[in-house]
Amino acid sequence: MVKKISDYGIKIGKLETGEKNKISDVKGVKVGHVTLNYGNIKTGVTAILPHEANLFKEKVMAASYVLNGFGKAIGIIQINELGTIETPIILTNTLNIGIAADALIEYMLINNEDIGYTTGTVNPVICECNDGFLNDIRGRHIKKEHIFEAINNACIDFVEGSVGAGTGMSCFGLKGGIGSASRKFNIKSKEYTIGALVLSNFGTMEDFLLDGKKVGKSIKKIDERDESEKERGSIIVILATDAPMSERQLRRLCKRGGAGIVRTGSYLGNGSGDIIIAFTTQNRIKHYEEDGEIAIKMLNDNMIDIAFKGAVEAVEEAILNSLICAETTEGRDGNIRFSLKDYIEKIMYDYKNL
Repeated sequence: MVKKISDYGIKIGKLETGEKNKISDVKGVKVGHVTLNYGNIKTGVTAILPHEANLFKEKVMAASYVLNGFGKAIGIIQINELGTIETPIILTNTLNIGIAADALIEYMLINNEDIGYTTGTVNPVICECNDGFLNDIRGRHIKKEHIFEAINNACIDFVEGSVGAGTGMSCFGLKGGIGSASRKFNIKSKEYTIGALVLSNFGTMEDFLLDGKKVGKSIKKIDERDESEKERGSIIVILATDAPMSERQLRRLCKRGGAGIVRTGSYLGNGSGDIIIAFTTQNRIKHYEEDGEIAIKMLNDNMIDIAFKGAVEAVEEAILNSLICAETTEGRDGNIRFSLKDYIEKIMYDYKNL
């Protein structure tokens, strides 16, 4: 069993986690991976499914927020205009967003014979990070079948770390990748869950914070590699909740995800693509709605702070899980990224005493 950051006695925040401490603690949400890990090829695909029904016909309310726009995401313009997501969310590397979008469109056409004929077209949602340090990114090794496979592989108890889209990613000069976490919160005696999934590929080692402690400097004392390069990575954050929220509230939730990123030591550098997407599994929007008016539930804004807190804690812990679950990886041209777990025992003394 892969150990997560909490297994090392590090507790992020105060709220209780969900059963699996993953985004899939939000009922209906599933995640699937395809990992390409051989030779100079260190890349893959990760698919997030907001629910198990037909997403085109039952859209989820959503929003996105761009903290720093050095990114090539597809589909967020329509998310922000219409406030819905109608396809799975695909994560991959920068130079494969085109093939990912094409494959996702084909997947939706196969499963919805009305698209483009008796109804409108479809908005594929693709996000990316640059895995070129470890991966032969110019080879563009992702194919259509990998997108289909990632969607079909989606499950509740998915793997984290150096898998899927995270296979070749770097974070704080260490091995980054896929990480996830969740939080439960109560409003008026009703329990809700918020989950985060990250694709981490950002930060410099000297800035790395572990639960507010400057452990990046401790790692640099152990590992004297030159990690003085500029902050030019990226992070994609996906937030899911079963709390009823409007698009406006989901956009506010996205912004709080940014606080979770900063709490790990990022300053959102010039060359970083930091994009957050949030959706709720409540308030589904029917594609073929016939009523002139529809009822939308949302949280009381005066009681929403606890949801914001949950988002911050879940994102911070998801990033740490992406690091601790990742494996040390040697990739293209002999480039190496070491896992945080290679250092965790040595830095725990500093963590406890800083």
